[in-house]
Amino acid sequence: MTYTFKPGDPCWVELFTSDTDRAIAFYGELLGWTAERGGPEYGGYITFSKDGNSVAGGMHNDGTSGGPDQWTIYLASPDAEATAAKAAEHGGRVVMPPMQVGEMGHMAILADPSGAGIGVWQPGVHTGFGAFGIAGGGEWSDHVGNPSWFELHTPAYDDALRFYREVFDWKDPFIVADTPEFRYTTIHSTTPMLGGVMDSAAFLPAGSPGGWRPYFGVEDVDAAVKTLVSLGGSVEREPENTPYGRLASVFDPGGVSFSLGGNNS
Repeated sequence: MTYTFKPGDPCWVELFTSDTDRAIAFYGELLGWTAERGGPEYGGYITFSKDGNSVAGGMHNDGTSGGPDQWTIYLASPDAEATAAKAAEHGGRVVMPPMQVGEMGHMAILADPSGAGIGVWQPGVHTGFGAFGIAGGGEWSDHVGNPSWFELHTPAYDDALRFYREVFDWKDPFIVADTPEFRYTTIHSTTPMLGGVMDSAAFLPAGSPGGWRPYFGVEDVDAAVKTLVSLGGSVEREPENTPYGRLASVFDPGGVSFSLGGNNS
């Protein structure tokens, strides 16, 4: 399926991993993904699919970039060059300048004011997800095996919201909560909301830039966590019921963090 994403919407996720073979096996078993490797012209880029729909990408981390294994979330942009220029003007940094990826589109990698990495995707032939789940309001649907929520944990909440409004044109973010204990704003107020920003200053290690985290949907969070552990992954936060569904924070065998989500049990 082809979706049209608004500017600033999460439209793609990409795994940067030192062990592509293990990642393909792990996510295939855990989420039911299949994988297809691109040709030399695309550097062997991996496209992960669920039920024939593209849901994520993957690249080999050969160590030359100095970057860690990680998931990167891409936000949609009508003009990657303009978005990168805005980032530099509004307290961010251009990590990887805009570049064309064949006929697929244009990409860039930025750092927001706290240093959290975020991707930019200007669509060409590749418009983004072929399928994604809906997790807004705590009711998860069309989510099994699909990316379903995208969340920034930041130590600089106010600065982050200002940055993403100015750089990615978030026009109508919705304040979920604004108390000393819990501050959270969604990317926009209409369904599908797709993601949000959480004030994590009280939880992050000192000096941490925070970061974006993808949530992948599963039918049974507890069963998925058991499968994940059996496949060499580990658990950061055990499954728990929340107003936003049943959630767990985990690591894949390479130490890459992400979350699993589904409906409360």
